[in-house]
Amino acid sequence: MSTRPSPPDADVAPPTTDLSPSDKRALLARLLAERAAAPQGAPASPTASTRAAPASIGPAPALAGGAPARAQHPFHEHVNPHLGRLLRRVGLDKRFVRGRGSTLLDDEGKEYLDFIAMYGALPFGYHPPEIWEALRAVELSGEPSFAQPSLLDAAGELARRLIALAPEGLRYVTFTNSGAESVEAGLKIARAATGRRRILSTLGGFHGKTLGALSATGRRTYQEPFGLPVEGFDHIPYGDVRALDEALVQHGHEIAAFLVEPIQGEGGVVVPPADYLRRARDLCTRHGVLLIVDEIQTGLGRTGRLFACEEAGVSPDVLLLAKALGGGLVPIGAVLFNEAAATEDFALKHSSTFAGGALACRVGLRTLELLTEGDLLARVIENGAHLKGRLTALQQRYPELITAVRGRGFLLGVEWSDRADAFDRRCLLGCMAETEDLAIAVCSYLLNEHRIRVMTTLNGERVLRIEPPLTATRAECDRVVGALEETVAHLRACNSARIFAHLAGPSVATPTPPPAPTPGRGFARPSGDPAEGRWAFITHPTHAGTLAHFDPSFTAFSPAQLQRFQDDVLQESDELSILATMRVASRTGAVAYGEFIHIPYSAEALTRLPLDRTVKTIRKAVALARDRGARIVGLGAFTSIVTRNGLLLRDLGVALTTGNSYTVVATIEGLRSAAQRRGLDLGSAAVAVVGATGSIGRAVASLLLEEVGRLFLISSPDPMGERRERLEQLCREIVAEAGPRLARGRGELARCVAELSARTPDPSELVAALVDQGRLTLGAGVDDRLAEVDGVITATSSPEKFLRSRHLKQGALVYDTSEPSNVDDEVRATRPDVALVDGGVIRLPGGQDVGFSFGLPPGAVYACMAETMMLGLEHRSEHGSLGGHLSEDFLRYVRELAPRHGFTLDR
Repeated sequence: MSTRPSPPDADVAPPTTDLSPSDKRALLARLLAERAAAPQGAPASPTASTRAAPASIGPAPALAGGAPARAQHPFHEHVNPHLGRLLRRVGLDKRFVRGRGSTLLDDEGKEYLDFIAMYGALPFGYHPPEIWEALRAVELSGEPSFAQPSLLDAAGELARRLIALAPEGLRYVTFTNSGAESVEAGLKIARAATGRRRILSTLGGFHGKTLGALSATGRRTYQEPFGLPVEGFDHIPYGDVRALDEALVQHGHEIAAFLVEPIQGEGGVVVPPADYLRRARDLCTRHGVLLIVDEIQTGLGRTGRLFACEEAGVSPDVLLLAKALGGGLVPIGAVLFNEAAATEDFALKHSSTFAGGALACRVGLRTLELLTEGDLLARVIENGAHLKGRLTALQQRYPELITAVRGRGFLLGVEWSDRADAFDRRCLLGCMAETEDLAIAVCSYLLNEHRIRVMTTLNGERVLRIEPPLTATRAECDRVVGALEETVAHLRACNSARIFAHLAGPSVATPTPPPAPTPGRGFARPSGDPAEGRWAFITHPTHAGTLAHFDPSFTAFSPAQLQRFQDDVLQESDELSILATMRVASRTGAVAYGEFIHIPYSAEALTRLPLDRTVKTIRKAVALARDRGARIVGLGAFTSIVTRNGLLLRDLGVALTTGNSYTVVATIEGLRSAAQRRGLDLGSAAVAVVGATGSIGRAVASLLLEEVGRLFLISSPDPMGERRERLEQLCREIVAEAGPRLARGRGELARCVAELSARTPDPSELVAALVDQGRLTLGAGVDDRLAEVDGVITATSSPEKFLRSRHLKQGALVYDTSEPSNVDDEVRATRPDVALVDGGVIRLPGGQDVGFSFGLPPGAVYACMAETMMLGLEHRSEHGSLGGHLSEDFLRYVRELAPRHGFTLDR
């Protein structure tokens, strides 16, 4: 899962309680027509066994045929397809058709408790009747909606009321249409008032997404695509008075304003030291710098006070408001400022067509009345303290998973771990923790299983935002905590499948907890010792079932569910993760720390997706490995194939290897061992190499010239994949290269080559003679000629299971080095006479265990991984097995490394 933009405003139908019967029938008919026109069949999400029911807001229309296909929604097609795909992938693509108070109703009739409140813009929840009354009152009064320039009654009254309620010293108000516009206006006020151009703000802060507001927002990932920040914006650490003092001492004469939030909302609900705002006020005053306090999210009751800066006893020069001021129904913002910030230039040269309109200002007035009448804010303080207390107690029970609970009132943040070792064993949840995606996974689970809406913060992706309407009840708060308690129990049990079941499609059974984990397996950290080698290995799922090897909880999923989860969730994310870390120890005493870096594409996807996309992702993975300290990086499975055996990655400034050399060495040794156990004399046997034109197949074929009686070379499982001319060229090359080796060969083929070479040294003639005598057989595509051979080696780049029962001789030996396997399942089920050997599997020195599974026995890895580890132990910083033609010198080198360090063939 990737970085998440903020969701758009939801389109909510108007309340039906005040509609006439005929209007209600018309609305129902329209919704029915929309549903009938949409494609049908989206599956319903599974639900948790128990959950508290929210207050009913009335039934949704009875709609036949299931939910509309999300991909066909106009939002996907015409508004934001990128966000639409993201929402669908993480299970947040709900279509809500009703809203009332804290409750939403979706198009399937399910009710949800909303604890996002549109990031504070819904102070009273959905469709507060008092705000609708204020809107209708404007209609009845006939007050002009927009009449600029003129003396605006509603704007004047709202400004007077805001000034009466605001911190002392604020005198003037300019209105805007949004929070970002309020920020822009505040920046213009400061520049006009001081004649200075530089703006100082804080890292992690968030102030909006217009050019000026985004320049002040302290996160580069939001700025870079737009060529931001513009000149004149600087950032310092939040809550750090010393950093502020130093910046003002050095540049105060150039700085117009210091822009800061009382609590960083999107930064992760970060609360500064208690005296931070007061000391910032003093420093700004000393240096003639305006203090702009951004209360767009914290203001108007969110923390239990009308303004959060009141708690610090601070009156800013400029106060920014928006969100809640519109009562949840209209957009409006306001900028309050004092005499020191007021100028004629700003007053006469800043304006906005819609700002200060009668509708928005009348709503603002009614909103202030609701906030200041009665005990609403006292209840926010009381219920917020209760909610925070329960969340803190949960954090104290699970400190390894929940690292902090922060905030005040109804602006709370729950921070989740970013460490895989927060979990008792390696699992997908741990990978998501390290990529800071655990919080969004929790959001998805709560929405789909408990029907509770919460969301992460923009600049603090580990933080779950809990920001309900100010009217939220204690019972609703307790419901959220109860759902989180159940969620954390699944996380504690490493039950990834339970957390993601709603994304995998329908199931007849609820995923059960996985086997009890073995604490402490599969986790390591670099020691920092220069004597310790550093390596990394790039891996990917060869097929959907691979996920269940790594995370046992996914054994609860059917093959179809695994495939859907792989294709629709993991693969669509393009997200890298640290799958595992380990430290391998040689029999020599050498040690090397390594990391398995995972890309989400399956083998099939790597052969199907556009090459530029897959290569770009693999390059990112190699660069990540390099930046994390690896000196040698191994390319696993299809990451090698699609990068031309690593040749497309040589410019990344780190040594690379495909691991193909040790795979070849292990294949030859494994074939010998298996043949001996089988009683098969390789010297007279017929052996086929399928995938002979690939890097591994080519080297294996060259070495087998010495070993076997007859050699079948098959270029590809696809008869159209290669031409015979390429196979003939391959044969000429490997026969010529074999040269002196063949004189020492043990097989009948080697002796035949030696005899023929004495009469015809020309490689072309020699190959033709070998073919004529039946010692060499060349084939493009797997066919029935394989039934003649005693042994088959698969070394292809195909993800298909093309080797079937009809292809195999009675009692044949199959040495399958391809991953995924090229052997069809029916061979395993129906041919007990065939010896199937999973090739290229290596035992680690001294029985060490990787700590997680690739579907191999404990303590075993693939040869390509083992080669990377050995090169890491050797501190190698030059490329290893790259390209399609493996060096015989390097083959000998890795053959010698294995016994030196204690790597052995898994027999």
